[in-house]
Amino acid sequence: MIELDKIKVLAVDDEQHILELLSYNLEENGYSVTTVEDGLEALEHISRKKYDLILLDVMLPGMNGVDVCKNIRMEHKLDTPIIMLTAKSEEIDKIIGLELGADDYVTKPFSIRELLARIKAVMRRYEQKEADTNVIKVKDLNINIDKHEVLYKDRMIDLTYKEFELLKVLSQNRGKVLTREFLLDIIWGYDYIGETRTVDVHVRYLRKKLGDDQSNYIETIRGIGYKMK
Repeated sequence: MIELDKIKVLAVDDEQHILELLSYNLEENGYSVTTVEDGLEALEHISRKKYDLILLDVMLPGMNGVDVCKNIRMEHKLDTPIIMLTAKSEEIDKIIGLELGADDYVTKPFSIRELLARIKAVMRRYEQKEADTNVIKVKDLNINIDKHEVLYKDRMIDLTYKEFELLKVLSQNRGKVLTREFLLDIIWGYDYIGETRTVDVHVRYLRKKLGDDQSNYIETIRGIGYKMK
């Protein structure tokens, strides 16, 4: 999770008094703010430094905000949160910005309190999105990598460390056949001197705990190893 005092904001607007207003109020609330006045300069900053949030005016010299947003998403391939700022209130401008990948849209003149609330809401959504990427879902299984927890139909499954690692590796390689030797090396380590039968035993225990009698999750590939369906 991003701590508030570490959130780095790039504010892009061609009106100096707007930049001063944003910079002062955001820094007063614990943000670190960089300000630029045109679209091309904004892209230069983005190519050199990672920002946690971009406040982007639509009407900019050099390159307008809509094109900057499009460039960030399609050329730079960044999913950095973007809030568009504009004096325009037409619905079509809002739709275009959101379709190109903006996360929210604030129409000038705006109150600082409203903007701060929008920023917090957008950052919460990104934190949740980031957290969700550490959860692997396979049918009725939810495997939380960070918490080392496995839910099956909302029921917690109690796994040993090796069982969890085995399930994690199989789920991260869904559809791929993993040999017993590969699983042994990855989970037990290259210096492990035990037999590949160890993998079979753990798969059997894992299936039992998952109620996987019909091999709905873990499929045995005869003579080779296993794969997660």
